[in-house]
Amino acid sequence: MIVLLGIVGFLFAFSSRKNAEREVSKPNVKFVGENNLYITNEAVSKLLIQNYGGTKNIAKEALVLSKLENALNANPMIKTAEVYMTVNGTLKAEIEQKTPIARVQVKKPYYIDSQGFYMPLSNNYSARVPLVTGDVKKEDLSSIFIVANKIKHDDFLKKNVIEIHQNTNNKIQLKLRQCNFVVELGSVDFLDRKISNLKAFYQKNKKDQTLNNYSKVNLQFKNQVVCTKNVSNGA
Repeated sequence: MIVLLGIVGFLFAFSSRKNAEREVSKPNVKFVGENNLYITNEAVSKLLIQNYGGTKNIAKEALVLSKLENALNANPMIKTAEVYMTVNGTLKAEIEQKTPIARVQVKKPYYIDSQGFYMPLSNNYSARVPLVTGDVKKEDLSSIFIVANKIKHDDFLKKNVIEIHQNTNNKIQLKLRQCNFVVELGSVDFLDRKISNLKAFYQKNKKDQTLNNYSKVNLQFKNQVVCTKNVSNGA
């Protein structure tokens, strides 16, 4: 019995040692969530290779998985990354990308992601999201994010809003698809009420075929929509 236990222990230790010494193969990358790739499989593999010592195989015991995860999570395209090793030495990474919800049109354009943070543009894929123009500062995206996030989760807004404009006084304007008027949203206070008023105005005037009679639709007044008609249609 003692001899048998010794043999089992020896085999277990030998197996564990061989497993630890097994060389790491080329990374296997899997993307979860959105299908559109803002960062490519090749780019993630390159990041992993750069952080575990080059392209040549190395022993499993020399690999620090937390270091690899930190390197991936530091990439501004990546929301979360999980890195793990299979028993046969395959290095695997599961990547969740950031999701852009608006594109800021400045000298060097960038996205705002679904958590309200900066996200660089991708050379691989261009997201169809509302444009953001005006006085926009990367360190203060709070009002823009609130409006962009509302648009993302509202079917009417998602279909119709093509631009978010922020004035120097942080007042927000919206531009709608195939409409000539500007929507004066103002501050983000009472946003749900303002959007409900916009929807009611839009549906009624679309039915009456009078949407293009207006140059401005002001939602800043409580429980009412104040409209400015085009000059050709009277004041």
